[in-house]
Amino acid sequence: MSVQTGAKRKEGGFGETVRVVIHALIIALVIRTFLFQPFNIPSGSMIPTLLVGDYLFVSKYSYGYTHYSFPFSPAIFSGRIFAAQPHRGDVVVFRLPKDPSIDYIKRVIGLPGDTVQVVHSVIYINGKPVKRERVTDGCVAHEDTGQSVMCYRETLPNGVTYITHDFTENGFLDNTEVYRVPPGEFFMMGDNRDNSTDSRVLNAVGYVPFENLIGKAQIIFFSIRSDTPAWEIWNWPWAVRWGRLFTLVR
Repeated sequence: MSVQTGAKRKEGGFGETVRVVIHALIIALVIRTFLFQPFNIPSGSMIPTLLVGDYLFVSKYSYGYTHYSFPFSPAIFSGRIFAAQPHRGDVVVFRLPKDPSIDYIKRVIGLPGDTVQVVHSVIYINGKPVKRERVTDGCVAHEDTGQSVMCYRETLPNGVTYITHDFTENGFLDNTEVYRVPPGEFFMMGDNRDNSTDSRVLNAVGYVPFENLIGKAQIIFFSIRSDTPAWEIWNWPWAVRWGRLFTLVR
């Protein structure tokens, strides 16, 4: 009968630890590539739906897979695999057409073939106004400035409803030309209408190709005030927005 030495036991234990770590990394890579990828919100363009300091999971499988779905975005193929069209009103992470190294998050307003126009803050889709009513429920104060805003509930033609922010009645992008969404592309807008660079600005964002879509925002798993870094655990008791944890993105 052989006796295992302490050195061999240590060697075996180290090797097992390495294997566990490698397996965990592979599982995490598979989940991130094919199922869910975490993102954090660095700007206020989607207030009040998403706040600066929100951390959310984006489902990669919702619209199928593009080469942007993979780490480092290798150009190994074009188009989408297992493609599924986004619905009007989806909150989507996509690669900026002007600079595919940058991730943006906005709401899908216009589908391929649609016409979209904003007139006195009201969106017109294919010539028909989107229902818009003034509300106070769901209105979120801006933590960084404390500036008051006007809040409206919009209801898209397919019944999707959400709250938007407006600082002024006739802001810079509250009256636009008629946009004609090209085939295979989408028109995106932020819910914070006077503080969102989106498809209304053609030379900055413009129409977003289907291939650039990364996934659909699904759930907020963590949220912390914009003035507090997430790693400052000692500030969590009063800085974490506990009521936003594990809420669905709508």
